[in-house]
Amino acid sequence: MKCFTKLTFAILPLTLLAACASTPDEQAASSDTGAQTQPMTSGGGAQSMGADGSGGTQMNPLNDPNSLLSKRVIYFDFDKADIRPEFRDIVQAHAAYLGQNANVSVTLEGHADERGSREYNIGLGERRAIAVKNVLTLQGAGSSQVETVSYGEERPVAMGHDEQSWGLNRRVEIVYR
Repeated sequence: MKCFTKLTFAILPLTLLAACASTPDEQAASSDTGAQTQPMTSGGGAQSMGADGSGGTQMNPLNDPNSLLSKRVIYFDFDKADIRPEFRDIVQAHAAYLGQNANVSVTLEGHADERGSREYNIGLGERRAIAVKNVLTLQGAGSSQVETVSYGEERPVAMGHDEQSWGLNRRVEIVYR
């Protein structure tokens, strides 16, 4: 009887292990019901398609450093709200982009340097933002796509009290929303 009990305790764990094991046929059948793998293409790498189906990726022109659309600051002369000639192409590029993308809108943030009263600089920043808005809307942007705001001298980018700092602070920033 002792021999039978020892034999039972020796065989029982082996029986349990055998019951948990799966056969190769069961593994093949379970993989058929799961996710399928695709064969590798000859290039072996990832492929992407552009929106036009031409293949390759397209960079957003707003983020392309070689595009005029990546330039979004228009600088002005002292106490002026006229767009300087070197910035006209930039403003025209943004107008064309807005004209082609009616769902895109911008805020034009007008700024001034620290010279002049606070109230005067608010007005000057507003005139600069409106000057840019006028060109944008005349060149193709919808008026509902463009908002203006003036910060006057309240948000300088340069803290110095010299002509170089003042020149950087006399600006309109084009901010896409």
